Amino acid sequence: MPVIAPMPAPRTTRIPSSREGADGTIAAGTTVDHLTETYRAHYRSLLGLAALLLDDTASCEDVVQEAFIRVHSARSRVRDPEKTLAYLRQTVVNLSRSALRRRILGLKLLSKPMPDMASAEEGAYDQLERDALIKAMRGLQRRQREVLVLRYFADMTEAQVAQTLGISLGSVKAYGSRGIAALRIAMEATV
Repeated sequence: MPVIAPMPAPRTTRIPSSREGADGTIAAGTTVDHLTETYRAHYRSLLGLAALLLDDTASCEDVVQEAFIRVHSARSRVRDPEKTLAYLRQTVVNLSRSALRRRILGLKLLSKPMPDMASAEEGAYDQLERDALIKAMRGLQRRQREVLVLRYFADMTEAQVAQTLGISLGSVKAYGSRGIAALRIAMEATV
């Protein structure tokens, strides 16, 4: 980015500064009159430039205001007052690009569905299926229901289910297969 110095302002229109010397002279780069004049003369054109790059008025105004703030902050380093407008234009373009990058990133993050996020319709169908499964599970014999719940919902092995229920491994397998067959019939009847 070019380094630009503000043009010293006439003494009658300057803004007093705390950097004034004892003799009333002003140190170079401490007045803001040139920037004020640039603001008055070129604000609308800079707003138009931002409007070509961005889509809403509020963002355009924010970008142009931020550009003037940045130029004002760097006014002590600005060497050539003729380049102030060019510096402002480049700052508006850069800030507009940054705003667009933030928007695109935000849209990318929002457009990706969460991994476990289902649509409302899918959620309704899932709820109906869960309700049908719970109803079908209640229709099973007590031991079949216990074996299936421990095996598939509690994620236990057949040996752990046998130990938990105090029955043999063969009984766990038999109750499990009969329970799944009964569930399959009950679930097909609801479809």
